[in-house]
Amino acid sequence: QVQLVESGGGLVQPGGSLKLSCVVSGFTLDSGAIGWFRQAPGKEREPVSCFNNNDGSAHYADSVKGRFTISRDESQTTILLQMNSVKPEDAGVYYCAKHPAGCALRGWKNWGQGTQVTVSS
Repeated sequence: QVQLVESGGGLVQPGGSLKLSCVVSGFTLDSGAIGWFRQAPGKEREPVSCFNNNDGSAHYADSVKGRFTISRDESQTTILLQMNSVKPEDAGVYYCAKHPAGCALRGWKNWGQGTQVTVSS
């Protein structure tokens, strides 16, 4: 059974750091892509970052470039999202999802339950 489980969310101060994890089961991270998305209250869900398992490439939304880093751990069961220099606008529920082909705009499946990121001093 394909499953993605997010963790690592919590309260972080502006300028602080947080690391999110997306642990996958039921498939391997040797193809397709894993994406991170977020949804703030009253806003639509938006893409944050994507890891392409086919070529190891990483992609980022302009709003997080230079601050967030997506990576795949050596066990190849987890996709990490390192969040640095966090801003208040980074707050929201963060989800990971699977795409069978690569980092695409549509076609994401198997969404996790989400992990809450709160940014406050």
